[in-house]
Amino acid sequence: MTDPTTSGASPLNVAIVGCGIIGLNHARAILRHPRLTITALVDAVLAAAHTLADTVEAESGARPAEFAALTEALAAAPIDVVVICTPSGLHVDVAREAIAAGKHVVIEKPLDTDMGRAREILELSRAAERDGLVVSVISQHRFDPASRAVAEAAHSGRFGRLTSGVASVAWWRSQEYYDSGQWRGTWDLDGGGAVMNQGVHTVDLLVWFLGRPVEITAHTALLAHERVEVEDIAVATIRFESGALAVLHATTAAFPGLAVRLQVHGDRGSAVVHDDQLESFFADGDTADRASDVVPAAEVRGGDRGPDVFVTGHLRQYEDIVDAIDDRRAPGVGVEDAFVSLCVVRSVYLSATLGRPVRFDEVVAGDLDGVTVTTGVPA
Repeated sequence: MTDPTTSGASPLNVAIVGCGIIGLNHARAILRHPRLTITALVDAVLAAAHTLADTVEAESGARPAEFAALTEALAAAPIDVVVICTPSGLHVDVAREAIAAGKHVVIEKPLDTDMGRAREILELSRAAERDGLVVSVISQHRFDPASRAVAEAAHSGRFGRLTSGVASVAWWRSQEYYDSGQWRGTWDLDGGGAVMNQGVHTVDLLVWFLGRPVEITAHTALLAHERVEVEDIAVATIRFESGALAVLHATTAAFPGLAVRLQVHGDRGSAVVHDDQLESFFADGDTADRASDVVPAAEVRGGDRGPDVFVTGHLRQYEDIVDAIDDRRAPGVGVEDAFVSLCVVRSVYLSATLGRPVRFDEVVAGDLDGVTVTTGVPA
């Protein structure tokens, strides 16, 4: 990684579009990177931009300009990177405008809520990359030390033949959470429930570890919430090209909220990641647990990761994005990666809606784009 304190590289000016909770987290990560400066905040609700500007000013000493639309910001402020933190269903319009203006783009997960729009972002990103622009989608957990250790072992053969995986997101979201915004819990703007909104990072890691899916079978339900269109519980089985099988479980109905666990198993090793820390790590046919050998002590389950680990995770990805811009290379997580993860999520919803297994390739190809997904199999 380039040392920004010695390289003499120029700063990169950032506009954040969408100034809610996720925009705040991005801002705090960006403020910690010595090459990044927040010059513009954009939100259709100007009060939200104003509130975030107050925070940025308090923490950095400089106040970014506030705008109601990206068009205004691009005309008035110096901007190199556009960070998209709007509701998921609004990503494509912002991405299209930013790329057309020649800006690097960072998109908060998921890529979008609609497969057609996601494909448009994918094509836009391919064109942007040909023009030397970096387009990345936030998957910050790919940069966690625990995840990187598991991925390296899985990809290098240290686990032997990969045989199975188990992924569980057992979270709780109150009714007040869903009632707090008109877009929450909707197919159009949220894109789904426990799998799309809360579980998409875990889906991304599962696919990163185990490879390309072949077939998905799933069930979804809404059991613990009202006035919500989407699922609060989903279970699925996934078959991969390698032959490995995986179980996916995601819920926002596990009071009071438990852990995220990811298990990867092979015939020469296994690993468990628990709430982003490495719980166990066996590789190369060795029966000794090597978790403490492959990640720092703070990244082993029970270690103290500090009070602001969520910001640190995003900062790791921003370090990769800045390096990609400097080195004129692809980012560690590109739109192609995010599109595959989105297709897995979509496959879960399609299988639950249709009441049958779904082939991954038919989802990627768009053969099922016309299906209106529902929570559970319609009566």
